[in-house]
Amino acid sequence: MTRGAGLWLKLGTKFLPFADAASPELTLPRLLRLSLFQVSVGLAMVLLNATLNRVMIVELGISATVVAVLVALPLLFAPLRAMIGHRSDNHRSVLGWRRVPYLWAGTMLSFAGFAIMPFALLVMTGNGDTGDALLGNVFGAVAFLMVGAGIAITQTAGLALANDLAPAETRPRVVSLLYVMLLVGMLVSSLVLGRLLTDFSETQLVQVIQGVGLVTLVLNMIALWKQEGRQPGRRAPQAEDFALRWSAFAAVPRTRRLLVAVGLGAAGFGMQDILLEPYGGQVLGLAVGETTMLTALSSAGTLAGLALAARALGRGIDPAWLAAMGALAGIGAFALVVLSAPFASVPLFCTGATIIGFGNGLFAVATLTAAMALGDNGSGSASGLALGAWGAVQASAAGLGILVAGSIRDGIGGLAMSGALGAGLASPATGYSLVWHLEILALFASLIALGPLARRTGAQRLRAFGLQQFPT
Repeated sequence: MTRGAGLWLKLGTKFLPFADAASPELTLPRLLRLSLFQVSVGLAMVLLNATLNRVMIVELGISATVVAVLVALPLLFAPLRAMIGHRSDNHRSVLGWRRVPYLWAGTMLSFAGFAIMPFALLVMTGNGDTGDALLGNVFGAVAFLMVGAGIAITQTAGLALANDLAPAETRPRVVSLLYVMLLVGMLVSSLVLGRLLTDFSETQLVQVIQGVGLVTLVLNMIALWKQEGRQPGRRAPQAEDFALRWSAFAAVPRTRRLLVAVGLGAAGFGMQDILLEPYGGQVLGLAVGETTMLTALSSAGTLAGLALAARALGRGIDPAWLAAMGALAGIGAFALVVLSAPFASVPLFCTGATIIGFGNGLFAVATLTAAMALGDNGSGSASGLALGAWGAVQASAAGLGILVAGSIRDGIGGLAMSGALGAGLASPATGYSLVWHLEILALFASLIALGPLARRTGAQRLRAFGLQQFPT
């Protein structure tokens, strides 16, 4: 039996991509418990960006413009992630904690936002006793802002805590596991929330949204319980002003180049988020049930990218080189999506959607791992600042990319269908196609930014193999 157990453990470590993410410092049960904060973030993202979109527009009859503004409000906190990370790096706590107070603050902000959100949405309809829809708009904006701030604080502090707890050699696999848990949270919550709101009623809406708040509170409490050791005598080492620390952090050419690459890649992969399913329906004639399968295909591709990233990074592959491979995969994927319209090929389209998820997963984990390395500066912990900067650039670029993509699709697509661009472009695919080409261009630009970072490590590998004598 002992021999069989040993064989099973060896097989698991070899073939399961995240079986070896644990370490003596961060055991597997403790790591899985910590990763629950990503599940809560995925739950909140699905509720805000998917479920409530349809409910507010269709069932509650709220203006689509108002809905778009509300959904975009949480992005206002994306640029503040770097400051949040910096503050958690230098937090002075009587109890000796750095990350836990921020995890708790983010959790309570989200909980409070979810508590008032359903009532604000009902007042926004103007059907209540007061009929004051303006008051509902104000409190609805406050609720979305609170949840957005809670997500930003929780995810930034949680990733920084994972970086603190995991040894350097296991961090790539830990990052991949945390991203898998984010996907798990999004997948499970999309199925559960859709089922709960099938028979819609206003009472059901209140129960579901406040239930999400309660689940967020419970998951995050379990995640942070006894994760960070208390050191009551610890004080932050001469906390620097954020502007000074940021100037020193951003002054490093490698840092600037990595953040530029992250922004370009996030925009390149993110612009398709709201357009891929409409493209399948409007251009390729897919039914609603068939377009929903695109989410499953993209998620499967993302999981494959995360698994490959965990294994490759664990073997010492350079994160910049791996991120470049993810961007290359995205370029090929969008080329397939572009070709699916003239060939009227659903298989090409589905293959492209799957590879988009694969490239996105590979790119995200590789760049996040590279950002973690930026925090190991030898002058004290700066992981919160580095991870916050990554999150700020990634979220802001993806949000702006989505906004630009929607505007291009509506504006150029409308001109094309009206015949203003000529008979050859009078097709519903024209607006979408321009977006796909812009995403290819953004990913090419990201490759240019990543190039010198990957070349540096390539030179190190040559020296490691004793080939430094060869001309370069």
